Formats: sequence, C-alpha cells, structure tokens
Amino acid sequence: QVHLVESGGGLVQAGGSLRLSCAASGRSFSPYTMGWFRQAPGKEREFVATISWSSGISYYTDSVKGRFTISRDNAKNTVYLQMNSLKPEDTAVYYCNTHPPNYDYWGQGTQVTVSL
Repeated sequence: QVHLVESGGGLVQAGGSLRLSCAASGRSFSPYTMGWFRQAPGKEREFVATISWSSGISYYTDSVKGRFTISRDNAKNTVYLQMNSLKPEDTAVYYCNTHPPNYDYWGQGTQVTVSL
C-alpha cells in the first residue's frame, strides 16, 4: 500500500510561483509513472502532468505547458511540481497519484489559490 501526502500549496498572486511536493510512504514508488492532478471547485478532477519512473519522459496538459515542471527524486520517494506564472484558473486542490491513478492512493491534496 502506498500513502501519498501532498504539500506546498498556498495563496499566491497571479504571476507567482509555488513548488508542490508529494511524499510517498508504505512502499517505494520507483517503478511507477507518477502524476499530478487537480480539482477546481465544481469541476471534475483533471490530469496536470506525468513523469516516467526514470524521469526521462514527462507530459503536461496544454494549459500548463511551459509554466509547470514535474520532477521526481526516487531516492526520497518524492515527486515535485514547480508551478510558475500562476493564473487564477490554476486555483484548485492538487493531488499526486500513480498514472494512471490508483483509487486507493488518493490523498488529501494541497490547496493552491491564485488571486488577481
């Protein structure tokens, strides 16, 4: 069983930056492709970014390309999401999970709020 804990969210002005972290415990997630997802108020949870286990391949949803960067440190069992040039539409609860996501691994997420 993998337990995922997201952190690093907060309130930031438009144009600002945040770095999210996702720490895994319970077992190593090294073999897994990992992803970040987000859910805005009143909307479905959506895919944001994914990274292969070797960090060699990453993909992003179009709306964050060029602004967000996903990375991972397998030795620390941690996945990161560097978010730059934040926009109000990035406001959401951000979650990490395997990709494709495992229902049992969803954590509490971390709130990101971007103000004008």
